[in-house]
Amino acid sequence: MQSSSLLSAQHLLLLSITLSVLRVGVTEEGFCSAPSVSGAKSDSQPLYWKVTNPTLSPSHLQDLPGFTRSVYKRDHALITPESHVFSPLPDWANTLGAYLISPVVGAHFVMYLAKMQEKSRSGIPPRDVERFIFVVEGTVTLTNVSGISDKLPVDSYAYLPPNFEHSIKCHAFATLVVFERRYAFLENDTTEQIVSSTDKQPLLQTPGEVFELRKLLPASMPYDFNIHIMDFQPGEFLNVKEVHYNQHGLLLLEGQGIYRLGDSWYPVQSGDAIWMAPFVPQWYAALGKTRSRYLLYKDVNRNPL
Repeated sequence: MQSSSLLSAQHLLLLSITLSVLRVGVTEEGFCSAPSVSGAKSDSQPLYWKVTNPTLSPSHLQDLPGFTRSVYKRDHALITPESHVFSPLPDWANTLGAYLISPVVGAHFVMYLAKMQEKSRSGIPPRDVERFIFVVEGTVTLTNVSGISDKLPVDSYAYLPPNFEHSIKCHAFATLVVFERRYAFLENDTTEQIVSSTDKQPLLQTPGEVFELRKLLPASMPYDFNIHIMDFQPGEFLNVKEVHYNQHGLLLLEGQGIYRLGDSWYPVQSGDAIWMAPFVPQWYAALGKTRSRYLLYKDVNRNPL
């Protein structure tokens, strides 16, 4: 009888220990899941909030000195937020900039973030240089030489032709992604100022693909580059494994996924920027539980010679 009671007590002790282990292992995110590194839920956050409030590194690596996901190679670069270096932008007032892509890597354009503070103002691009701005945070006011002004909130953009006098002002704070390149002139063709927003552009056909595509600039010959907005639902991916002569500059606005560049495969998330040289193999797949959206620069309408 005493032996039976002792055995029952041992069973109860074992059951108690097992339940304690299960309570430790089960979290709100599932059985034995890793800690969340995604921060607050995006449902209550402004559009593109992760671009300016990125997850700098996984929680288990935040105390590792020198850690970065940034990579630079001959034909591509991944520039992640923890490696951004901001400094005063030349000719801009009260504005900090971080150059993400420039000709020193082999690109024929520049891509940078401009963080405008209270009472800030843009500079003018060099002669024959065209400019494209896209607002990812805050609101700016764009004024041209005729005195016509437009307010640009988040998800708005503007194309400014070469040698086009203008100013961009901010009275509080704003963050822009800016593309600039030396315009490739064609005889009798000129570009015009464009002010619009992503939601005003129609979805275009993408035969053989599943992603949603919008082009922010006209596809006509005067324009020597375009900016695409591409949306992927979780699990969607590029069907074409692209290899082409065009260069790309990319900013991931929302979501996360895997990007193949050359022979490397990179986990990417909102706030990451990518440079793709001509003919680098490239491919993307969206992961997670929310939409992936990225903004993509692409040179077009010019003979590669």
